[in-house]
Amino acid sequence: MNTSNTSDHFLLSVDAGIRTGLALFNNHGQLVWYRSHNMSSISGLRKAVYPLLKSIDGLEYLIIEGGGPVAETWIHTAGKLGITAIKTDAGEWRRDMLYDRQQRSGTKAKQTAIKMALQFIRSSDAPGVNIPTHDAAEAILTGIWGCYKAGWIARLPDLNK
Repeated sequence: MNTSNTSDHFLLSVDAGIRTGLALFNNHGQLVWYRSHNMSSISGLRKAVYPLLKSIDGLEYLIIEGGGPVAETWIHTAGKLGITAIKTDAGEWRRDMLYDRQQRSGTKAKQTAIKMALQFIRSSDAPGVNIPTHDAAEAILTGIWGCYKAGWIARLPDLNK
């Protein structure tokens, strides 16, 4: 996947699980694409990670939300490819992006993530092909947070409007 016509460097955000949310950002903090994939098994995930990461020219950062063997597969593969991997959890990025009342339950946080991701998609040049699943929505928000942590954007956008 040649993405170098938009920017030189990219950040891929992953809501890690068998059902995986993905969001790709350029080094200006702009969303390039987002999607959700059902990897069906750990074995399927392991087969998919390397070709996916390898296909993104200029991939500099991988932000992983999650843990266990699924997250470790992403982190290990990123290391082999020289990609900086940053592992986080939902509690960390949500603290910076959601109000306390929006994260009182996992269900509420996921609903809020979808609303905020839609607002981000609509207020940018991002390809708004469909309403993101909660996995893709959380990957979008984690990616925004990752762009901020990488210094690619000066501040987090207020998506609580």
